[in-house]
Amino acid sequence: MTDTTFTFRIDEELKNAFSNAAKAHDQSVAQLLRGFMRDYVEREQSEAEHDVWFRQQVQIGLDSANAGNLISGEDVEAEFSDRRAQALRRMGGKIG
Repeated sequence: MTDTTFTFRIDEELKNAFSNAAKAHDQSVAQLLRGFMRDYVEREQSEAEHDVWFRQQVQIGLDSANAGNLISGEDVEAEFSDRRAQALRRMGGKIG
């Protein structure tokens, strides 16, 4: 990988404070900036990958619903009513 120079303007007070903070952690400004840049790129890539996955999952759900693979609200309520009753029995009928 070829190194290149990245130049930008920054307030001198912020530059000095950042330099002092870097020195306090035994690192150079360049080391910290490279780390921040790597972390940012990784986070952006991860978020983009998650967005693609999420959109695929939504599309799968929409396709399934459009194909008629639906459960009625009454059926869902009956299922979870049974689950709540089973959980209460396991707890000995005690709530809270």
